[in-house]
Amino acid sequence: MTDPSVSAAGILAAARRGQPDLAKSLLARMIAEEFGFPVREVTLGADDYSLNSVNGFLTREDGVRFFFKFHHEENEESVLQEFYRGEILLAAGFPVDMPTYVSRRIGRQILLYPLRTIPKLADAARAVDHGRPLPGADGPALIEAQRKLDRSSAEIYLRTWHPITAAESAGEPIHQLFHHRLTTPGTPPDTLGGRAATFFAHDRIFAFPGLSVSGAELRHLRWVIDGVAYDRTLQSCFENALTRLEPATLAASGGVIAHGDAHNANVWFAPQDEHNAEPGGLTFFDPAFAGRNIPALLAEIKATFHNIFAHPDWLYHSSELRGIPEITLRDGTAFVTRNWSLTPLRQTFLTDKARLLWKPLLTALSERNALPDNWRETIRSGLFCCPTLVMDLCARSDSSPNSRHTPASSLTGLAIAMMCGAEPKRGSGGQDVVSRFLDIIDPAVS
Repeated sequence: MTDPSVSAAGILAAARRGQPDLAKSLLARMIAEEFGFPVREVTLGADDYSLNSVNGFLTREDGVRFFFKFHHEENEESVLQEFYRGEILLAAGFPVDMPTYVSRRIGRQILLYPLRTIPKLADAARAVDHGRPLPGADGPALIEAQRKLDRSSAEIYLRTWHPITAAESAGEPIHQLFHHRLTTPGTPPDTLGGRAATFFAHDRIFAFPGLSVSGAELRHLRWVIDGVAYDRTLQSCFENALTRLEPATLAASGGVIAHGDAHNANVWFAPQDEHNAEPGGLTFFDPAFAGRNIPALLAEIKATFHNIFAHPDWLYHSSELRGIPEITLRDGTAFVTRNWSLTPLRQTFLTDKARLLWKPLLTALSERNALPDNWRETIRSGLFCCPTLVMDLCARSDSSPNSRHTPASSLTGLAIAMMCGAEPKRGSGGQDVVSRFLDIIDPAVS
């Protein structure tokens, strides 16, 4: 019988418990069992982008080195068929780095890539945000590379769009990033569960700068953020997402071929001064959630949130968050001043993605009678799930030891989540960056 600890779940658990030697040993055993060769050395990755995965480097006994990455998702044995279908993306025309070794066995799904020396786009973009661009990777170079990818992705989405059934939608792994994190197998489908129930349990204490609230109180607070009042609570945002992101419901928008999880830590950037086949180009890797029938309205959600609204610093590098948000509670309402805004690079990324990808996609869906009337709510729900369910937003404490959040980043993240999930009330002080984005991509607005 296979040792259950020699699995993606066991390795990830050991790494999170601060047992790197055990994690390395388990990984070496799993590699030997899956691919038939012994491992001389394992180095676990030290980046801050692997929120639900482990990556790093390993050396085969003959000295050949590889970059590895793998995921583990709760309940994957019961809800997933397989990860890592990069060949689908390659055939559709996406730029994809294909692995040398692939294991698709449930619980042991892992990729080994030839070692690369070029940076991830996440690192190159963060360097620009902080005024220290990497050689050959300044702001204009990254912007042009992202524009090229947005244009080509939009073209592929429109070319590969097709009607899908509820069953075809439900069979896509991408729902593990959204609806499956809102539910618990074996419970009624309209019951909030999964990470949503765990991360925002009623008895948890959320520590913010200057005050703390229980999970029960937090779920039902009304919000005024930077003077703008919002039309729903955290609880109602979750309930909205549970309905809008149900796989069968999403089938109404049709399906496309997509990576589905193209945050910039899953994208290589070839600097202009490197001897690459395509300097300045972007290449996907880690196609864990790629598919042929990805609901069109989900295809670009993760890339939009994680490459734009998750910066600067609060999600991936929470200890380096510069602006400290402020909060006061009065009559069941949280009044928040974020002291946070998008960097010029991220604002440009948002503007370009709106005009080059989202607007053409929604316009095409509308022309094909495949754009639901509630498309705005669906996109909001997807964006909302990114910060609330990707990792624990409760600041690190004895009750949330695996969280990497501080009180400041916890509140910043919740405020951004509410801006994504809720509409500003009319006459409440204007728009925010999310509502302006949604207005721009509206196909009914010329």
